[in-house]
Amino acid sequence: MVEMPKTYKDLPSTPITFFTTEDNKTGTWRTIRPVIDKEKCTRCYICWKFCPDLSIEVEKEGDYPSVDYDHCKGCGICANECPSDAITMEKEMGK
Repeated sequence: MVEMPKTYKDLPSTPITFFTTEDNKTGTWRTIRPVIDKEKCTRCYICWKFCPDLSIEVEKEGDYPSVDYDHCKGCGICANECPSDAITMEKEMGK
């Protein structure tokens, strides 16, 4: 069991989390989300390569990429790097 710090001075000098990144659902931080247009997607997987959170998923070669919205923070790097403009960033509903 991990002991909780009592004051901020008890925290280490580097950022930490008490959970693995798999358990820490960072998708709730997002205000905009990537949406992949399969009509435009050429399945080059550049989005997968550049995603810093491993939130672009490809089940098997030849499949269209999909977004793991539980962990995507909406940084937009995938949309910025997509050579066919197949990914747009859209405002989260209800935010």
